[in-house]
Amino acid sequence: MNSQVTFKVVIPARIGSTRLKGKPLLMIGDKPMIIHVCERAKEAKAEQILVATDDRRILDVVHDYGFEAVMTQQHHQNGTERLSEVVKLFDWKNETIVVNLQGDEPLLPPVYITKIANMLASKESIKVATLAAVIDISDDIFNPSCVKVVLDKHQYALYFSRSAIPWERASFSTSRQPSDVQFYLRHIGLYAYTAEFLKQYCQWSASPLEQIESLEQLRILWYGEKILVHTVERMPPASVDTIEDLQRVEKIIANSFF
Repeated sequence: MNSQVTFKVVIPARIGSTRLKGKPLLMIGDKPMIIHVCERAKEAKAEQILVATDDRRILDVVHDYGFEAVMTQQHHQNGTERLSEVVKLFDWKNETIVVNLQGDEPLLPPVYITKIANMLASKESIKVATLAAVIDISDDIFNPSCVKVVLDKHQYALYFSRSAIPWERASFSTSRQPSDVQFYLRHIGLYAYTAEFLKQYCQWSASPLEQIESLEQLRILWYGEKILVHTVERMPPASVDTIEDLQRVEKIIANSFF
């Protein structure tokens, strides 16, 4: 596998959040969260790092710290749609590898970013790749905030859900304990796409499954495309969705996680 694969990282960052308003600009230590995320992409040696935002305040902060940002429209339903706009704005070549790094993942290991870009580059027929990790806490199987994924034997996603999948009929009918927790995979919301695919994605309307589960990746499966999933050894540290998450991340960074 070529360790010198070139790729771009786009970080969608919107100011609105139902659970934590103004999330990208919240301070973690001495800098805003969105800057920590940019630094993870820089450590992964991305060819270009671009924050795609819908708010001038985020744009200005990113520029103040020396990173690149662009204003995008406010109507996007998800981060992938925002990436699609960026691809069109900059007219990136079809073969360009674009990594979608969530703006609330300040602790995502840079090696995961590099890994997913290399994985996409290694398979010419694949247009979308993502990551998963084994669930090691059985209660998470039933937690709707923990997105589960089921794979086929070739490591392609069959389905993503907030529900407990697969449903282990024998044990779940009498208890909430799976016979083997190692069989359950949690999706990690890091994606790599080809620019060509992102141009296609923006032409698709939202799918019923995506709206029911509130999971943007289901649009891809709905329209018959494959998603290659690589299983990593461990889940990355917490993303930031609540004030408690923010405090936990602050402690990790204060203790020199990076």
